Amino acid sequence: MQINVSGHQVAITPALHDYVSGKFDRIVRHFEHLHDVTVTLSVEKLLHKAEATLHCASNKTIHADAQAADMYAAIDALADRLDRQVKKHKEKLTDHHAVDGREARLG
Repeated sequence: MQINVSGHQVAITPALHDYVSGKFDRIVRHFEHLHDVTVTLSVEKLLHKAEATLHCASNKTIHADAQAADMYAAIDALADRLDRQVKKHKEKLTDHHAVDGREARLG
């Protein structure tokens, strides 16, 4: 998966880039069919914002944003929101009726 991290009025340090990459490794463990993600970090006065757009294999685009008083807290909140959305998307793709039919046939 390709991770693009950009900053809007924020310098992206290697520590921030590594932190974002580490958080998105957790999301990849839940759903492997992700193409790329674009993360934008910005600061407005005292509020730190993190936004991400994630592209899945099924032409699905997932977008989330988070804001907090600290940049690392905003990245954590963003990763949690994206993780929830990816799990929900994966659940929608699963065919739950196939399991019921298989159990009825087998016994």
